[in-house]
Amino acid sequence: MNNAGPVRAAGGTQDATLRNPVLRGFEPDPALARVGDDYYLATSTFEWYPGVRIHHSRDLANWRCLGGVLDTRRLLDLTGVPDSGGIWAPGLTHVDGLFHLVFTVVDTYGEGWKDLPNYLTTAPTIEGPWSDPVPLHARGFDSSLFTDEDGTSWLLNMRFDWRPGRDHFAGIQLQRFDRAARRVVGEPRTVFRGTSVGVTEGPHLYRKDGWYYLVTAEGGTGYDHQTTVARSTRIEGPYEADPAGPLLTSRHDPSLPLQKAGHCSLVETPEGQWYAAHIVARPYTERGRCVLGRETALQPVHWSADGWPRITGGIPAVEIPLPDLPPAPVPEPAAVDHFDRPVLGPDWSTLRRPASEDWLSLGERPGRLRIRGGQSPATRRAPSLVARRVTAKRCVFETSVEFTPRSSDHLAGLTAYYNTRNWHFLYITADDAGAAVLRLLSCEAGRLTSHPPHVPLAAGHPLVLRAELDESAVRFSYDTGAGSVPFGAALDVTVLSDEHANDFVDGRMRTLGFTGAMLGLWVQDLEGDGVHADFDHAGYTAFPEDA
Repeated sequence: MNNAGPVRAAGGTQDATLRNPVLRGFEPDPALARVGDDYYLATSTFEWYPGVRIHHSRDLANWRCLGGVLDTRRLLDLTGVPDSGGIWAPGLTHVDGLFHLVFTVVDTYGEGWKDLPNYLTTAPTIEGPWSDPVPLHARGFDSSLFTDEDGTSWLLNMRFDWRPGRDHFAGIQLQRFDRAARRVVGEPRTVFRGTSVGVTEGPHLYRKDGWYYLVTAEGGTGYDHQTTVARSTRIEGPYEADPAGPLLTSRHDPSLPLQKAGHCSLVETPEGQWYAAHIVARPYTERGRCVLGRETALQPVHWSADGWPRITGGIPAVEIPLPDLPPAPVPEPAAVDHFDRPVLGPDWSTLRRPASEDWLSLGERPGRLRIRGGQSPATRRAPSLVARRVTAKRCVFETSVEFTPRSSDHLAGLTAYYNTRNWHFLYITADDAGAAVLRLLSCEAGRLTSHPPHVPLAAGHPLVLRAELDESAVRFSYDTGAGSVPFGAALDVTVLSDEHANDFVDGRMRTLGFTGAMLGLWVQDLEGDGVHADFDHAGYTAFPEDA
């Protein structure tokens, strides 16, 4: 389950509190929107389908994952996008009876360049149907849409400047948006260049008491991250940054359990209370690696006497008072998926290609997920990987698989995965004589390591595979029907982290780490023979923790 939900304070005599993060695991860049009594959180999905995950709540405490919005190639094409490319920081609003979703597809980054097409799609309900995306521009990323009290709409984004010697983060742009024509009009205007902290991005605009409040992210998405607020009486500026400093940051205190705090999106309840949804991360050691990726937390916001938004202490609290809204609990998701529905459930994601019947089926063998083998682990075009987010430092993932390999180029099994260059894979394959065998392979920063032992198997018989994450270690095991057997030694799970994935060569960016650890079902057919694996079930259990 991704949401932490409400908890009772010690002794059960005090008011209930909400424990952060509210969305656990890889759920960054929250865009928070209210429509009547309903609240929606949209988060970044990068190279994973469906693009832009949506969570729904009626009390800001209990969240239900609705899955992703962009679930077909008509809506989103992720073919060839780099690791941590794809969907960055979507914007979600509701106007004219329609949900408006703006998003960037990062086709290229690194070596000083970025290709950044931005799109708009709309739908009458959050479930769709979503319209064909229309192109907006490709000048920058982190787009959001703001509709003013007079009914005019404005598109915001950060401006990317590729030129050598220039600040690539060239400020926040504002441009009129014609909702009827679904296009930007007029010239874009840079309205805010940020503070001395730099790396100004993630803009959201709000209006209150005659002021326009521009909420931005600064400092990069790592340990120097923060939220900066600037305001103006005119929508086109000039904007003055809050003289009290950032609205939220954890950059000055490495002991805080929630780090990397920033990138806020605000919402007002019908009762006039304000809240901020924002990014946090939970490192495994002080300022260390973050296997769970960047998660979403919630903080109450109050307003100062001189009209600035404030979060108590300017730091991310692990526990906050429950919002003053009628409780609206949501059903607990099933711990085990028996693949008895016609489509994948909302907790599942697929890598770089949508869950389509050319490689995935829930109907060919009812009660089984059939996955046809895809390209190699290094591919950016046609992998066959179905995975779910890791949401806790201690958790277990288990599946039962049937697979008949005919060569060493046929592989199927269970993976603990971060990106194409960092993963562990317990898999069934064939040895040189064509006999089925169980093996364990790791990739760390692109370097492959095969781990002993190599276990002979009876081909085609069901085999249970299991991965147990325990803080910084992952242990694999298998069961042929006679009981669980450990497979090899414990491996380092922290290689599946944002920090380990970041890769710079001679000071130049090659790969970014913006996602989080995933656990999944992976099948490769390197010869193109049409082999497939059948998965009977997949279960995930997360164990309680302090934060």
